[in-house]
Amino acid sequence: MTRTMLAALAALSALAAAPALAQGQAPAAAQASASAQPAAAKLSVETTPIEAIAANEQGKAALEKVLPGITSHPAYDQFKAFTLAQVAPMSEGAIGDAQLKAVQAELDKIP
Repeated sequence: MTRTMLAALAALSALAAAPALAQGQAPAAAQASASAQPAAAKLSVETTPIEAIAANEQGKAALEKVLPGITSHPAYDQFKAFTLAQVAPMSEGAIGDAQLKAVQAELDKIP
């Protein structure tokens, strides 16, 4: 029984040390991946949260052009973390395929 207890403690020690080892490697890995990514990602109705689009001056203008009042909507705080594509099915027809395509066309014009 003592032998299995020692083995269990050794296994727990190894598991406890793993996060510390990973933390030591994380900054280098984060720097490598950050430098591999482009400086600014393109805005997208499919992948960019609404609040991130609205944080970009030209992105907000694109939203407001196609969907006037979206950033001042009473429920904005409830849906701003979602993408437009995620919100569309819940919008009761206010955001359809035509609006998604129109917003994306406006976003594509942003350098």
